[in-house]
Amino acid sequence: MPELVPINILIGDRTYRIRTSPEDEETVRKTVKLINDKIVEFKTQFAGKDMQDYIAMVIIWYATQTQAGGNSAAQNEAFMLGLQKLEALLDKTT
Repeated sequence: MPELVPINILIGDRTYRIRTSPEDEETVRKTVKLINDKIVEFKTQFAGKDMQDYIAMVIIWYATQTQAGGNSAAQNEAFMLGLQKLEALLDKTT
């Protein structure tokens, strides 16, 4: 089993300490950055919501982009892979 490195990630207003393989760290960080960038974008467009609303908006945005073909297949695959890895890591920490 490859050695896992601990990293801290921030999604919305919550910090998570997760462990990931060194080769996956960049993918995880890029995915987290994309998520947080979209959260900030939605915060400026729709003031007065709570963080759960913004995270739901990011999920809806991503699903819509995928259905509309707005992202290339490689971007979609990388994003989905990153989300799946984050989900698995978060499941391990809870």
